[in-house]
Amino acid sequence: MTDTLNRRRWLATSTATLAALTALGGTLARAHAQTLPASAGTPGSAMGAPIPVAMIEGLSGPFANTGEAVIRNLAFAIERINQRGGVRIREGGRDVQRPLALTRYDNKGQTEEALSTLRAAIDDGARIIVQGNSSAVAAALIDAINKHNEREPGKRVVFLNYSAVDPALTNERCSFWHFRFDAHADMRVAALMQVIREDKALRGAYLIGQDYSFGQAVLREARRQLAAQRPDVQVLAEELHPLGRIKDFLPYAAKIKASGAQAVITGNWGNDLTLLIKAAREVGYEGKFYTFYGNALGAPAAIGEAGIGKVVAVAEWLPNAAGAASDAFYQAFRQRFPKPQDDYVHLRMFMMMESLAQAMSRAGSAEAGAIARELEKAQVDLGGQRGTMRAADHQFQQPLMVGVMDRQGAPGVKFDVEGSGYGFRVIRVLAPAEAEMPTSCRMPRPV
Repeated sequence: MTDTLNRRRWLATSTATLAALTALGGTLARAHAQTLPASAGTPGSAMGAPIPVAMIEGLSGPFANTGEAVIRNLAFAIERINQRGGVRIREGGRDVQRPLALTRYDNKGQTEEALSTLRAAIDDGARIIVQGNSSAVAAALIDAINKHNEREPGKRVVFLNYSAVDPALTNERCSFWHFRFDAHADMRVAALMQVIREDKALRGAYLIGQDYSFGQAVLREARRQLAAQRPDVQVLAEELHPLGRIKDFLPYAAKIKASGAQAVITGNWGNDLTLLIKAAREVGYEGKFYTFYGNALGAPAAIGEAGIGKVVAVAEWLPNAAGAASDAFYQAFRQRFPKPQDDYVHLRMFMMMESLAQAMSRAGSAEAGAIARELEKAQVDLGGQRGTMRAADHQFQQPLMVGVMDRQGAPGVKFDVEGSGYGFRVIRVLAPAEAEMPTSCRMPRPV
């Protein structure tokens, strides 16, 4: 049993050992957490042991590359926090500066593995859980954490979600212990619809997605919003495919082309998106792709010149957002991770970690309940963007940007993606108030 758990666990990586992560594109380095030297703390304060932040994610299997991208973002976000002294905790009547340490657990993209690694992380002393690359996994973690926190109030944990965007997670399944830092699927569809409304060439759309809660939610909301905002557009087909199991998307691409659709709307992510776009290029499909995640992980390079003006993506931030603060943030990441294949930056993950550090320092505590109460008040300015946590449902409110693929060097395309020579020009920006959507959350709160 011990050997099995050990194989599941990815040991903590601290700021001092991040330089050893030179093979993030393949086999990931493993290193024990180390406490930052006392000189990194605030003058007059003592340095304490690292506080583990347990990442439960698919680090092997078909979506390993998305897990690796998360590690880079979270590792650098934690590094930045630790460089200024970590978080200030009140212990034994004195202030103690404590660094954060990222601890990685491979759930292999499976819900049961995620629940097993959650227990392992808690047993290892983690009280902060982060996850995102599967709404099905996130839903299972929320249920398990709710039960655990009720059973063991002395070992409560808080769950920070960076990309599981099924709307239900901050609506009917909302939890006091869960905080989402990405815009949910309905918000992202609404942002894309701002552009689709003006696409006069669009007469027919093909909806395709991964067959689980998130993919189903995207198709459902895309159909609803098309009917409300573009009733002249016909939904020619809706198709769900197995998550992470399709190696050859040519049959799907052939059906898309044969349908006569001028556009594909999809929430596909990871290899399921890259392979779909590659297949569409191979069959000669010339329509547009309205995507959630078409701005990286090989997708721009996969479609090449054919994607100029045709691949549209929505995100909380894009590298070509423009402005000195945005450019400085992006260039700092690229300096830290200079390999082209490592170029997938998520501002929301930095916002999430800054919110956590802010909450812990305000609470003066690493206890989950104290963190959660302060996270409800989170407000972060970073990279020229501002985000705030909505206490009613724990859905982070931030701008949304829609970009279209173009050649690097074209107006508005200062930066390319993954060394591909193609970047995304921002064509629509929604302020937080425009991106916000109502919630049905009725959140039980602990006494």
